[in-house]
Amino acid sequence: MASEVLVRPLLPADVADAAAVGWAALSPLWPDASRPADDEVRVARSRARVAHLQRTDPGGAWVAKRDGRIIGLALALVRDGVWGLSLFGVVPEEHGNGVGTQLFAPALAYGHGTRGGIILSSEHPAAMRRYALAGFRLRPSVSLHGVLDRRGLPSGLVSREGSLEDEADLATCDTASRFVRGASHRADLRACLDAGGELLVHPGRGFALHREGAPFLLAATDEEAATDLLWSCFAAAPTGGSVGVDFITAGNDWAITAGLRARLALSPDGPVCVRGDVGPMAPYLPSGAYL
Repeated sequence: MASEVLVRPLLPADVADAAAVGWAALSPLWPDASRPADDEVRVARSRARVAHLQRTDPGGAWVAKRDGRIIGLALALVRDGVWGLSLFGVVPEEHGNGVGTQLFAPALAYGHGTRGGIILSSEHPAAMRRYALAGFRLRPSVSLHGVLDRRGLPSGLVSREGSLEDEADLATCDTASRFVRGASHRADLRACLDAGGELLVHPGRGFALHREGAPFLLAATDEEAATDLLWSCFAAAPTGGSVGVDFITAGNDWAITAGLRARLALSPDGPVCVRGDVGPMAPYLPSGAYL
């Protein structure tokens, strides 16, 4: 008979083991193009993400343990009244044992009283079922991946490198984030840069974070600025390099148009799950870690 599962808050001492469990649980669902080539870099980024959210949102950070071993992890955050699920996974050998149900409950409860919620789901049927039954609306999404055709890069791009030390740039980030989802990303921007991200700003109108040309967060007040930011991300890609754009939902066709002109290939992606008031979610490419 299996021993009892203990669900408890994630502690600083759990970070390394919890990050490893998150990878073991979710890496089979990741496309090869999204996997960091350097395993040491991947481990460092995973641990930094877990540690950051344990510090900023200890009430949303939970682990499940059996026989003293971490077997599941849930990380949730709250930003300006919007709840988000950053990471949720159970090791494969524990699937079907009810561990996910026990672990999801306190992470979801952390959002009690918030006006809205966002989850970027995998395509796994159990994950989509769980979020739908929790009251989230599932918005279909697509992704773009491939080797960038630099011949499609437009001239005259306005977006430039941004700085978190520049109050005007931070104000632009706040304005764009609040426009698209009703909540600032300011609390998580430094963590994004420390994890290898680069910040681009379209002054007064939007910002994007990317790694080697692949955007992992973009928010703007209008589609023209969003398109300029996306092309500016692509322009930073190395020659012959692959780029990807994930979780493109309805209302963000500007991103699809740019991606197709860059000769990237479309494919289905997991749904973006929302409930309550989360703003227009456009022009917006959400962050897998920080929504």
